[in-house]
Amino acid sequence: MAPRVSIAACVAVAAALTAGCGSAGNEVPEGDANHAGAKIFVERCGACHTLGIAGTQGSTFDVTDREREDGPNFDDRKETVEDVLFAIQNGGFSGAIMPENIVTGEEAQDVAEFLAKYAGQ
Repeated sequence: MAPRVSIAACVAVAAALTAGCGSAGNEVPEGDANHAGAKIFVERCGACHTLGIAGTQGSTFDVTDREREDGPNFDDRKETVEDVLFAIQNGGFSGAIMPENIVTGEEAQDVAEFLAKYAGQ
C-alpha cells in the first residue's frame, strides 16, 4: 500500500508544480479601473495576443513557429483607444483572422482602454 501512496503524492506534487507554468496570470489589480478590460482581454483575446501584464502568451517571435492565428504582441506594440476599437469592430486591421466584434459595447470600450494604457510598455 505504501508505494501507491508515494506515487499518488508524487503525482499530486508534480501537478501542483506544473499548474502555474507558462502563465503569470492577470496582474491588473481589482481596484484598477482597467481590471474589467484586462479580464475580458484574457478571456477573449489572450489566445492570439501576448501581453505580459494580462499573463497572456498568444504571439510568437520565432518565424519558424509562427501560426496564422498569432496576433500582434502588445508588449511591443503601443495602441490607442480608437485603433483598438477599429480593430475589434473590423476584425483587426487586415480583416483576415480576428473575428469582427469579438467584444461589443461597454466590453469593447473596456478592452480598448485597457490596451491603450498597458500595451507597448
